Amino acid sequence: MIVVTGAAGFIGSCMVGKLNNKGYQDIILVDDFSKPGKQLNFAKKSYLELVERNLFFQWLDGHHKAVDIIIHLGARTDTTEFNKLIFDELNLDYSKKVWEACARWAIPLVYASSAATYGDGALGYSDLDPALSFKLQPLNPYGISKNDFDKWALQQEHTPPVWFGLKFFNVFGPNEYHKGRMASVVFHAFNQVRAGSGDHGNGMVKLFRSHNPAYHDGEQLRDFIYVKDVTDVIYFLMNQRAGSGIYNLGTGKARTFLDLVNAVFAALNRPPEIEFIDTPADIRDKYQYFTEAGMEKLRSLGYPKPFCPLETAIEEYVQGYLLDSLRY
Repeated sequence: MIVVTGAAGFIGSCMVGKLNNKGYQDIILVDDFSKPGKQLNFAKKSYLELVERNLFFQWLDGHHKAVDIIIHLGARTDTTEFNKLIFDELNLDYSKKVWEACARWAIPLVYASSAATYGDGALGYSDLDPALSFKLQPLNPYGISKNDFDKWALQQEHTPPVWFGLKFFNVFGPNEYHKGRMASVVFHAFNQVRAGSGDHGNGMVKLFRSHNPAYHDGEQLRDFIYVKDVTDVIYFLMNQRAGSGIYNLGTGKARTFLDLVNAVFAALNRPPEIEFIDTPADIRDKYQYFTEAGMEKLRSLGYPKPFCPLETAIEEYVQGYLLDSLRY
């Protein structure tokens, strides 16, 4: 059996879709299933059982012998939330319990870290030196919680037989419909264009103005990665039995927000119309102006596939999913 935590969420449900496409149906879905906005993400998936997040460890006590791997993607991901206690409970303490269970019962583990651990990027975006995790200064409680778990994991003597922590960069793609403010810029741009004048409108997309003199408006740079590339990498790691550690998961190529939004307009066959607005005050001093994953470590492990180009991924996402609200 394969356990996927956060299975009703964005990346988790896409991972279940990937496994289904590969012929797997012996999957245990773990999440808080009480949220109506997530239910469509798993409604048509094939799986063995739904297990509530707060009952998972009780379930695992009785079923661990049948579990082949745990893919731990469940987390509180709201970067605008500043209650550290929430992140300590869901991102740090819960993840420690997952790790300890995997170590106790020799279950391989893949877990979600985040590029938010890198803070303002002053120390770079390389995953080659594990000691860097102890020097990083994340900009918000979400990033702090992810980095705190990475540091804790690196200090453990008792580990799963093989484990991979993945620092997700800016992930976009189907099944993020429920995420509200935290959905990708691709998702928000699509909806802003479509809202202009009904389905045939030419809506204006709003982007954050730069408050950093080193960057022009719209030329802030991020490493945007399609969720299907993320699930491809996780699927690859499911079959690895060496190389435990923390790995970046981006494309290795930063692109501007203007590139991204222009690709959305192109996918909708619309001329670009963009308005720049002030970055909200509550996140302005915690805003990342540049992220770019160093990907040498994953490549050295043998991951062979090229990452989907931004324009190609956005065209597929917009035309294949967003226009019809399809799920993956």
